[in-house]
Amino acid sequence: MSIWWSLHLRREAASVPLARRLLLGTMETAGVDPDVSYELSVALTEACANAVEHGGAGAAPDTGPDDPDGPGGPGGALSGAYRVTAYLDGETCRIEVADSGPGFPYAELPAAPADAEHGRGMRLIEELSDHVRFGNRSGRGGAVVSFDKILKWKDAPSLLMA
Repeated sequence: MSIWWSLHLRREAASVPLARRLLLGTMETAGVDPDVSYELSVALTEACANAVEHGGAGAAPDTGPDDPDGPGGPGGALSGAYRVTAYLDGETCRIEVADSGPGFPYAELPAAPADAEHGRGMRLIEELSDHVRFGNRSGRGGAVVSFDKILKWKDAPSLLMA
């Protein structure tokens, strides 16, 4: 089974629960174990919250629908917005959150002290996922957080019974 979806969301706090609910609904429909679904939804929430908070400064201008990297194009202009893409393919789920902010200023994620105000969300994403990549978008700028998790299934997956 293979499912994927992509959302282009405004950088507003209200967009975060929308992405989370869509992911949870997809996982429920596919028959993914609720514990795995929950862990992925928490990681997604953290990645989206980071995009909302940090993903706007340094954004490239949105050049419109005729630009190949515009809203309908492959690169997708993200000025004032961010993109969430989820792939459920076989036994793995990959989630990617991309924004138009300044990107990550470092090659390796710095350690965040336990009492730090910022940086704990990225560590949480790492703990809840099997593999994480923090990087920068080429060309237009912005950060990309991509994380994978091996899926476990309920005894009777909903989608397979339909």
